[in-house]
Amino acid sequence: MPAPPITDLSTVRRPIETANGLSNAHYIDPVVNAEENQALLINQWAGLAVAADVPEPGDAVPITFLDMPLLLIRDRKGVVRVFQNICRHRGMILVEEPRKIEGAIRCAYHSWCYSTQGDLISTPHVGGPGQNTAEGIDRALLGLIEVRSTVWQDVVWINISGDAPEFVDAMATLIARWSEFEKPLYHGGADSQFSLTVDCNWKLAVENYCESYHLPWIHPGLNSYSRLEDHYHIENPEKYSGQGTLVYRQLADDNGDVFEDFQGLSDKWDKAAEYISVFPNVLLGVHRDHVYAIILVPLGQGKTREDVHIYYATDNSDPSLRAKNTAQWKGIFVEDVFVVEGMQRGRNAPGFDGGRFSPVMDGPTHLFHDWVAAQIQTYRATDKAAE
Repeated sequence: MPAPPITDLSTVRRPIETANGLSNAHYIDPVVNAEENQALLINQWAGLAVAADVPEPGDAVPITFLDMPLLLIRDRKGVVRVFQNICRHRGMILVEEPRKIEGAIRCAYHSWCYSTQGDLISTPHVGGPGQNTAEGIDRALLGLIEVRSTVWQDVVWINISGDAPEFVDAMATLIARWSEFEKPLYHGGADSQFSLTVDCNWKLAVENYCESYHLPWIHPGLNSYSRLEDHYHIENPEKYSGQGTLVYRQLADDNGDVFEDFQGLSDKWDKAAEYISVFPNVLLGVHRDHVYAIILVPLGQGKTREDVHIYYATDNSDPSLRAKNTAQWKGIFVEDVFVVEGMQRGRNAPGFDGGRFSPVMDGPTHLFHDWVAAQIQTYRATDKAAE
């Protein structure tokens, strides 16, 4: 691969009053995109899916992430794992469609078989007809390639490089901030998930989500009761940023019934709600009666899929109210589509210098740009030192 063009990140890392945003190349240049994939998504703890995608032991879902074939599976012991979705023999894809693994994971090419824990358990005829062993084929060394993963807030987080700090250390401040939500989360099911495909770089979805500055113009309905002035910034350098509101209005049905609250929450959450972009690609929201997770799946430099999952405090929440809640959130997120797509098209304007930030309103967005620049600088320095 040719060396990536070196973009100037010095202006991005200035104090917010004088900083510029990331330059156009970070949204439209394929070589810079390849650099970012490594520095931002492969070397960090990135969101892949949710554990609710594989609710029962044996459930398996193939997922393509940055063109890499991965397999999300809940093993026989109930542990959620992520493997590379390839046979160790000739690299054949193992699982083509979501399904339950009843016995072993069998390669359709030469019938090598793996357990749900990834162990290679069968190599038929590998030493010739009727000979299922062969010199040099050590099954203990040829299990599925496991991707480092963990589950928090039901999000399946992966670190493909294997080099990131332990998840509990990397996310310690956020885990502490939302410790009151360390409770069983019940996915609402089919009526509580949806996906939106948008024509923009995934970073623009992060940038838009973490700030409240745009509420009066893009979300007038939401702003009518949770006003711009009711919001506050959430900023943790190098980790996450977002916004919270001091006015959260519970959704009610025609009889005035609402979802059950999570038990044991402090008084803060009677009215407050928080929305955080966890770098790089996970967007989370917490409320007294439901939480949600959005996984941003890059489909290319200029296309992103937003996978939205909504959770409740109990497993018997009202289906009609769940559907109403899903429709409400989908409507809000759809309102953002023309904005992120418009910014993506704007990155083709050669005179754009990355833009400027409001020192008062754009703190969360500037913090994300600074994080991106810091990770790229670290990656460049490491890459240069290895030459």
